[in-house]
This record gives sequence, C-alpha cells and structure tokens, in this order.
Amino acid sequence: MIKEKDILDKTHYGLNIYSHILRVYYPDEIVVHLSGKECSPAKNPFNENKLTLKLINVDWVFMYSDTELPDFKGNPFDFAKLHYKLSGSELLGKLNEELHLHIGEQHHFYSNRIFPEQVKTEEVKPVVHAPKFSYFKAPVSNIHPNNTLSLVDAYEAIKSGKYSHITNQLRATQNKDEARKFKASQFDYVTFSGTFSKRNDKALMNHSGLLTIDFDHIHNLQQLKNQLLNDEYFDTELLFISPSGDGLKWIISIDITESTHQNFFQAIANYIKEVYRLEVDKSGKDISRACFLPHEPEAYINPKYLNAKVEKDETK
Repeated sequence: MIKEKDILDKTHYGLNIYSHILRVYYPDEIVVHLSGKECSPAKNPFNENKLTLKLINVDWVFMYSDTELPDFKGNPFDFAKLHYKLSGSELLGKLNEELHLHIGEQHHFYSNRIFPEQVKTEEVKPVVHAPKFSYFKAPVSNIHPNNTLSLVDAYEAIKSGKYSHITNQLRATQNKDEARKFKASQFDYVTFSGTFSKRNDKALMNHSGLLTIDFDHIHNLQQLKNQLLNDEYFDTELLFISPSGDGLKWIISIDITESTHQNFFQAIANYIKEVYRLEVDKSGKDISRACFLPHEPEAYINPKYLNAKVEKDETK
C-alpha cells in the first residue's frame, strides 16, 4: 500500500509534485525556483495563471497558498487533487505512476532490466539559485577579483585536492607567525557575502545573501559542527573546517532587505554567545571579509544544491 510519506520522501518533500503538475500547464517555462525553504512566486493555474502561487517548506513538507485567495492552501496532495480530480489511494497511485517513483514494485532481475521500448523520463527537479561571490588568487594582498564563483563551485574546490598540499603544510607549521604569513601568501580566498570590483566594503557590487561566521580555536569541532547543522533557527548553506584545522567556517543565509549586513552579524553573534557560549570573530561584520579556501573533504553543503537543478555562474 502506498503511503503519503513514501511519496514525500521521493519528491523532495512534495516539491516535485508541484513541478510535475505545473509543467503540464506551462511546459516551456521554469515553473519552480527554490531559494532556501521558500520558492519564488509561481503561476497558479487555478487562479487565472497569475503569479500568486507560494510554496513554502513547513516542517519538511512544501505547503501551497495563494496571495490573492485566502482559502486556497494545503499540502502537495491537496494540490494534486485539484489537478487529477482524484483522492485517496487512487491519487497516490496516480502520482506513483506519473512521477515514476516505483513505490511498492518488487525488485528482481527481470523488473530491473531496461528494455528498448521503455520510455526514458527526466526527473523534475526544482531550480535553486546558487549564491555568487568574488574569488581572489593568492596572496591576500591581491584585492582585485579573478573570477566569480557560486557556492557550489567553492564547495567543489574545497572538497577537491586543489588545496590539499598547502593545507597540510600550514597545519604542520608550528610557529604561529610563520603560519599566519604562509596562509596570507599561499591561499586563494573568496568574499562569501558578495561580488566586488575590489576587496573593499565600498566596492560591493551585489550582496550574495550570505554571512560567514568564524569559530576559532574550537576543542571539539565535530560536536560544534553537529550543533550548527541542527540549529533551530539557521539553515547551514556551507560548513567546513578552517585552514588552520582548529576552527569552523559557518556560512548561512540572511535577507538584507530586512536589515543590514552589520545588524544581522551582531544579532547572530549575540545569539551564538547566548546559545553556544562562544565568541565569534568580529571581522565577520565586514561585508568584504576574506575567507581562505582550504582542503576539506568532509565539507558540508546544503543538500538543496545537490538534489536540484542549480543555476551556476555562466560567466566563468
């Protein structure tokens, strides 16, 4: 018997159900654009195709509503019911069939074989905007950006072996002054909070919507890492161990239309002090704060960037 939870688990918390149905009405358009836990307003086929449909992740289920229709709201299955005119087990079976979820199918040699006559279908994935920021070649005295990277680009560079040699060399250096000079001269860096014409707060071109929190000299990195990933109020966009090996870089999203970068930083610093009993590096208040890129094979990126179609920077 097919259960709603089985379908939610295979459809990105129900988001792919909306995508599949909306593509029926708007086949040549990007129908879902995800940012964080909320999608940009989409066309609503049940409200004269107006751009009024809202999709928001509430407790790991994408719920829908309409900015013009107060009574138009519900979960993915309520939305599917409007389209298919089905309910109960018939609706779940229809979704299982149309989205090719294969729930309840027995897996054996013959059922897993792919025959030529079978039609290949493309999985409907939400489109996620990957924040972009400036990338600078070493040394840190170079204040002119060499490129623009996306969050996914930075994650892939950190996980790759590109910076493994200099990261190992830095962590093997016992003298603190030598280590500081080595890091400043050898490590490429990014300004996670935005793109700049040069590294200076006044030269900001576009804010990325990201804020970097530095935790230095942490005794139990794994414990803090787990706590941050499970934080009640902030979703982690990127998290990795700092070049020195005894700190963490926590990149989270902020909405600068609601307040300034500096106000967000101060509020979050106060929150961390209260909840985690930790002081954060005050330099994070600077929008053009440089963040060195180390080698970190266990770096974490928000799964939304890996489980969806990501809009990358096309100017590289």
